[in-house]
Amino acid sequence: MGGRTVSRFLSGVAVVLLVLLQSTQSVYIQYQGFRVQLDSVKKLNDLEKQLAFSPHLQAQNVLPTPCYHQALPPDLQPICTSTEAATTFQALKTIANDDCELCVNVACTGCT
Repeated sequence: MGGRTVSRFLSGVAVVLLVLLQSTQSVYIQYQGFRVQLDSVKKLNDLEKQLAFSPHLQAQNVLPTPCYHQALPPDLQPICTSTEAATTFQALKTIANDDCELCVNVACTGCT
């Protein structure tokens, strides 16, 4: 009887570990040579809202406003060096708001 209990316990632990492993996988969006996490793209709207009323940043229109925020996720920072940064950010936000989380969008990777 002790063997069955141990076997069931180990099976249960294995299932929990598999669920945890699957939940830690990130979904990535690949666009114009950039590979960024879906969660990072979702933070763009929050950053833009925080900076929307900054008169200092409104005068500087060389880069999109998220590029001036210190909390811009590291995987999005290389986009700011691109000449197409504004359109790239917009496209990423559009993809993130699409069915990307359901792994329907071909621009997304990392789904299981």
